[in-house]
Amino acid sequence: MNKNTHIQIAEDYFNKGSEKYKIQDFMGAIDEYSKAITTNPELTEAYNNRGLAKASIHDFKGAIDDYNRVIELEPKFAEAFNNRGIAKVKIHDYTGAITDFSQAIEIDPEYTKAYNNRAAARGKLKEYTGLISEFTKVIEINPLDACAYYNRGLTKCHLDDYDGAVDDFSKAIDIDTMFAKAYFNRGAIKLLILGQEESGTMDLQKARELGVEDAEKVIRKYAN
Repeated sequence: MNKNTHIQIAEDYFNKGSEKYKIQDFMGAIDEYSKAITTNPELTEAYNNRGLAKASIHDFKGAIDDYNRVIELEPKFAEAFNNRGIAKVKIHDYTGAITDFSQAIEIDPEYTKAYNNRAAARGKLKEYTGLISEFTKVIEINPLDACAYYNRGLTKCHLDDYDGAVDDFSKAIDIDTMFAKAYFNRGAIKLLILGQEESGTMDLQKARELGVEDAEKVIRKYAN
């Protein structure tokens, strides 16, 4: 069997694995990706996708092994560093995760997912000051990222910058008028901290309409 035939067979296994992954048959996907790797041990996407499938069944160490192999084969594969970072977060290796997300960003400075993931890992370590710059960078890359504004607002709450938090929640709502948690947090800050009862209650009522159950509890307890 010639090299081109091996490559084609590996691609066929890879495609079967991807189809099984799409329907959340993760064990089946792992099996097909493994066949692809056996046929073509240098098929980096097969290692990467098998890692994703392993992570989906909570085999995070197995996923990390696959991402390690991807990085050995292709050291500039930013997605593999990001995926390995996510797996490290799952096993509480936050420092290692931050290193991986940083490497992904170094390879691709526009990789907003890596910025968001690095911010989440820093949040686990309570590095709130660094989080502001993370979310600000995401916003610079994509000014319409409502979640980045929302998460920066939450971070400002941890730093007692409540006016700044309200501003960020407002920007998130401007982008996504159905952002229930942004209404809830903006309303709670207005009502409980800034003394803006009327507008705070209105935000909480909107959050309640959008399905935030805790909004009703806050209104009953604190709104006159």
